[in-house]
Amino acid sequence: MTPQELLARLDAPARIVLGDTPTPLQRLPRLSAELGRPVFVKRDDLLGPALGGNKTRKLEYLMAEARQLGATRVVTFGGLQSNHTRLTAAAASLLGMEAHLLYFERRPAVLRGNLLLNQLLGARMHFWPLAPTRPRPRSLEASVRLARLLARLRVGSHYFIPVGGHTWLGALGYVRAAVELDEQARGLGCGDAWLVVAAGSGGTLAGLLAGLRLIGSRLRPLGIDVGKLWKAFPAVVARLASEVCARLGEPHTFAPGDVPLVEGNYVGAAYGQPSEAGGAALERLARTEGILLDPVYTAKAFAGLLGESARFGRDAPVVFLHTGGLPALFA
Repeated sequence: MTPQELLARLDAPARIVLGDTPTPLQRLPRLSAELGRPVFVKRDDLLGPALGGNKTRKLEYLMAEARQLGATRVVTFGGLQSNHTRLTAAAASLLGMEAHLLYFERRPAVLRGNLLLNQLLGARMHFWPLAPTRPRPRSLEASVRLARLLARLRVGSHYFIPVGGHTWLGALGYVRAAVELDEQARGLGCGDAWLVVAAGSGGTLAGLLAGLRLIGSRLRPLGIDVGKLWKAFPAVVARLASEVCARLGEPHTFAPGDVPLVEGNYVGAAYGQPSEAGGAALERLARTEGILLDPVYTAKAFAGLLGESARFGRDAPVVFLHTGGLPALFA
């Protein structure tokens, strides 16, 4: 499929533009010299409202469907420093909807970072701390079912968005991004680069896998697990990527083994907690290129980029997809 044919199919579902694209693909000259390979950054941290981030691309499709269905409230959930919940709140404000954000943790005494921005954006935050002895939900699907149930009990009629926008419709945002990024990378002479991305709920990675395959791109994606949250995470990503291809009229089945994912190595103590390697990576990028990461998602993924150099080969170019998250620095 040509990129133009794929873009035509991506225009079929309703979409509300929430940010300016294409986002820049920038070479990092000082870091490239240090690492002995061309290193680039895709600046999706600059995309969208309320300090931006990658979830903007997913919400363009999801919020459009919500508006088509006549919804006046949207509900989603995530961790305390979730960028997805903050961007959902911002998109709801732009469209005159109520945003209800669910957290399975205790309400902090002081709201900082993304939580403070949610409050400023007028979102209604609901906190249900799970008992410490209760095990974490065994799967992403179980977490979504629990959140749906609580939303029905507490919010009333609404449009529900799973954690991270993890649906085939939301993943279309990163199918579109795959086309954008492939064209930019070829223009900069790095069309066969490794593409490193943080994997939290897996929707961004699934969209990229589907999009890059559909256009026959030579970019090589690699997800860095930043949470160790989900049972059978590669299978979760594979199912979503397969569904995206089917919905776009080009069936392809991804197996769990087809999902390029480094699990667990860069998570640190737990999801949502800074790691030592992530902190070092955050400082390194800030001090070499003046680009800030966040300690919860992108710093851990960038630590993965630095730590997986043997996988990439000696001189192979690498692209880092910066998915945003600056507010978490202030938490």
